[in-house]
Amino acid sequence: MKTPRLITAAALATAGILATQTAMAYQAGDLYVRGGVAKSEVKDDNGQAAGGDLDISDERGFTYGLGYQFHDQLGVELNGSQDIEHDLTVSGVDAGSVDRRPVNLMLNYYPLGGTDSRVQPYAGAGLNYTYFNDETASGLEIEDSYGAAAQVGLDFAVTDYLLVGAFANYADVDADVEVNGSDAGEAEIDPLTVGGGVTFRF
Repeated sequence: MKTPRLITAAALATAGILATQTAMAYQAGDLYVRGGVAKSEVKDDNGQAAGGDLDISDERGFTYGLGYQFHDQLGVELNGSQDIEHDLTVSGVDAGSVDRRPVNLMLNYYPLGGTDSRVQPYAGAGLNYTYFNDETASGLEIEDSYGAAAQVGLDFAVTDYLLVGAFANYADVDADVEVNGSDAGEAEIDPLTVGGGVTFRF
């Protein structure tokens, strides 16, 4: 009977210690890596292709990031995701699928960087490059895209080196569509990606 009580007491004591401890997070000179899972929701109106209305599916995928803090409150981050396979339809007719690989170069601002706050919000802005490949429909090709990107996030420092968090980012992705080498329209994707994951700080 005493063992469960001892375990419960130990767990409560550990939780209390963690709650009262502080953890330095995000300061000048830090290098960090991120990993997680996110869902990309594309805009409702995806443009035109081959004379019909183009529709692109929402999908999930694994995300990654690598960042460096050159100031307590400012840092650069390169992030993206694995190839995300989107299903395509044109005026309700199956048009195969395409893989989308986004890469973002961001300048992030951490208002609480350099403090001992466990909660670390951030916001960033930068550039997006999106590479399209593996189009399954015969003759279909979607060109690469460049555009603006923005993100917001919130990390919680579990220890000095491990953080868990959530994020959302948006990218302006408009790509030319070709069928058998001829212009066939434009894919308007503009994905809003929402997810969560872990960050390791060095």
